[in-house]
Amino acid sequence: MRVPEASTQTPESNATVLLRTKPMSQDLKRLFQYDFWANREVATALGTLKTPPPASLKRLAHIVSAETLWLERLTQQKQTYPVWPEFTLDQCKLGLDSVAKRWMDCLATTTDLSQTVTYKNTKGESFTSVKSDILMHVILHSAYHRGQIAADMRAAGFTPAYTDFIHAVRQTFVE
Repeated sequence: MRVPEASTQTPESNATVLLRTKPMSQDLKRLFQYDFWANREVATALGTLKTPPPASLKRLAHIVSAETLWLERLTQQKQTYPVWPEFTLDQCKLGLDSVAKRWMDCLATTTDLSQTVTYKNTKGESFTSVKSDILMHVILHSAYHRGQIAADMRAAGFTPAYTDFIHAVRQTFVE
């Protein structure tokens, strides 16, 4: 079997390729609508418990912080929260509502998703990323941690929030 040769050109990200083929911003807005809804569902489910699993609350606080951090990187603002903050459930709910509004405002005014943004990570390392890749990372990162929260809740004997994308669409939580 012959192994294909590696390209000498810098590969484009999948998100950049999609930008040329369809209006990505509408898809991203839908994904962010889903993300905000799913995060609220998780917070609501944790709120029904007398004592939510500590790891779940820690992960939800991290979602709030990470979504805020990436928005700040995208808009070249100073980092507000530590990456793993110690938030109460009420602080998480307020943070989720606040960052959801800020993201929707940002998406409404962002026109060129193929632009790059240079930022430093929490270790001080400099990176440059395409805006559309940052947006996809935010969505996927939060989904990853919501999955961990669901596993935490099941391990503790609780029923996690039902946050499947298709469920959100069927129930018209996402337009």
